[in-house]
Amino acid sequence: MTPPDTAAPTGPAESQEPARAAERPARTAEAAQAGGLAQDDRPDGPARADLPEQPGPSTEQTLLMPRVQPPADALAERPGPCLPGWTAGTALAAAVGAAAWLLWRAGLLPLPPTGGLLPGPPDGVVRGSGLWSGLVLIGAVAALAGSGLTRGRPGRVWVLTRYGGYRGTVRRTGLLWISPLLRRRRMDVSLRHWRSRPIDAVDAYGTPVQVTVLLVWRIRETARAAFAVDDCTRLLREEVEAAVARAVSRHPADDFRGDAVTLRDCDRLGDELGRLVAGAVREAGVEVFSVTPVRLDYAPEVAVAMRRARIASLEARRRRAVLDDVLTAVADTLRGIAERGLVELDDYERKSLVRDLTVALLAAPEPAGGRPRG
Repeated sequence: MTPPDTAAPTGPAESQEPARAAERPARTAEAAQAGGLAQDDRPDGPARADLPEQPGPSTEQTLLMPRVQPPADALAERPGPCLPGWTAGTALAAAVGAAAWLLWRAGLLPLPPTGGLLPGPPDGVVRGSGLWSGLVLIGAVAALAGSGLTRGRPGRVWVLTRYGGYRGTVRRTGLLWISPLLRRRRMDVSLRHWRSRPIDAVDAYGTPVQVTVLLVWRIRETARAAFAVDDCTRLLREEVEAAVARAVSRHPADDFRGDAVTLRDCDRLGDELGRLVAGAVREAGVEVFSVTPVRLDYAPEVAVAMRRARIASLEARRRRAVLDDVLTAVADTLRGIAERGLVELDDYERKSLVRDLTVALLAAPEPAGGRPRG
C-alpha cells in the first residue's frame, strides 16, 4: 500500500501570500484600464496606478480644522457692566449692621439704657484678631459698595475702561453701581449745535468769500468717539472748514451774466455740506443732522468792488426788463390799431410810430410802484 504524499504543514499566512501576489497585477491592470490609459500606452512614464497614492485631507480632518473668524470690531459700542443702585445700598447697609453687631458683641459699642428691651453684650468675649479681621473685611465691602455708587443722567453716558481696554458704555439713568476697578469717563451724547466763525474760501471764479455755518450734531458711537480720534469736537470743526472750502469752490457766489447755480441757493449748499461732513466724521462715531449756511459775504478786500458789480448787474437787469415792457406795449399798440382798422400805415409810418412810442414810454417818469406801464 503506497503511502500518500506528505507535505510540510503551512500556516494561514503562508497559504494566503501566493493568492495576494496573484491578485496585485490584476488590480493594477484594472486600475489602468479604468483610468482610460494602459501602462504601455502612456507616452511619458508609468501608469497612474503605479504612482504612489498622495494622501489627501479626509472629511474628518476638514471638519476638525478651525475656521478663521473675521476680526470683530473692537470699537463697536456695547453695554457696560453695571448694577442697580439699590444693590450697593443694600450691601452697604448690611455691612454697617454687621460691623455694629460685631462691636456690640465685643462690648465696644456703648448703648444707652433701654430698660431691658435689648440684651446686653455677652460676658467673657475675647477681643482678638478675629474681631479686627472681620471689621477689616466688612470695611472693605462697605468701601467697595460705596465707592461704586454713581448717578446716570439723560444725555450723559459713562465710557468704561480697564488697563486701557474698552469695557463698555453705560447709558442707563438713575442710581447705579459701577465697579470702582473700572475707569469711568463721562461723555455727552445729547444734541448739540455749533455756529462757526466766518470761514475763508474761494468760489468757482476765484473770488474770496466768507461763509458762516450752523452745525447740528451729536455723538452716536461712544467707543469710536473716545478711542478712534484724539478729539472728536476738534475733528468735526476742521472737517466743517474743509467741507466749506470744497463745496464753495464748485459754484460762483453770484452769476452776473446768466442763471447758473450759485452759492445763494442755501438749500443746495446746505445739502452738499451736510453730505461731505457726515461722510468725513462717520468713522469717528459722530452723527451730523444738518449743516446750514447762515451768512455768505465777500472778503473785505473785494467786498466794495463786488458790491458795485452786483448793483450794476441788478441795474442792467432792471433796464432790460423795462425795455421788454416798453417793446411789449408798442407791439400791443400797433396790433390794436391794425385790428380796429383806424389808420392804414405803410412801413415808413409804422417805423416812425414805433420810434416815437418807444422814446415816449422810455422818457416817461417811473411810477412809484416800479416798472412803467405801457
